[in-house]
Amino acid sequence: MLQPTPEKDPVSARILQILSRNGRIPNQQLAAEIGLSPSACLRRVQELERRGAITGYRAVIHPAAREAGFTAYVTVGLSQHSNEAQQSFERACLAAPQVRECHNITGSVEYLLRVEVRDLESYRRFHTEVLGAFPQISTITTHVVMGSAKDDRA
Repeated sequence: MLQPTPEKDPVSARILQILSRNGRIPNQQLAAEIGLSPSACLRRVQELERRGAITGYRAVIHPAAREAGFTAYVTVGLSQHSNEAQQSFERACLAAPQVRECHNITGSVEYLLRVEVRDLESYRRFHTEVLGAFPQISTITTHVVMGSAKDDRA
């Protein structure tokens, strides 16, 4: 559980900012950029991890290395607005490797998905065999990504 926010602590906020850009930065370099001793910097990072401000570290894989050259954002509306229908849909998204993100949103539809697949034909199969197989979906709208001027996802 995340405890008090580091925004009130400018040093911790700076550590989080640097680590969000480069999670593999050596502690010595991070300490130098922050203006702390390496031991004090390491203690700060460990405290941020303990408090839950840092939830993990991961590699950012280029989509081509995952054979994911086609990205679409898909909005999904459910015909049933029950907790059971939502949980069932979310389980289906968790089981589908093509779904890289699944967000329950407000507005005229219930979900926003980021889907990554090899190509348009792969997306067609996903649309038909995965989304089309879910009985409580009432609407599906696909927005194909043609380019990304900025993408800060890690």
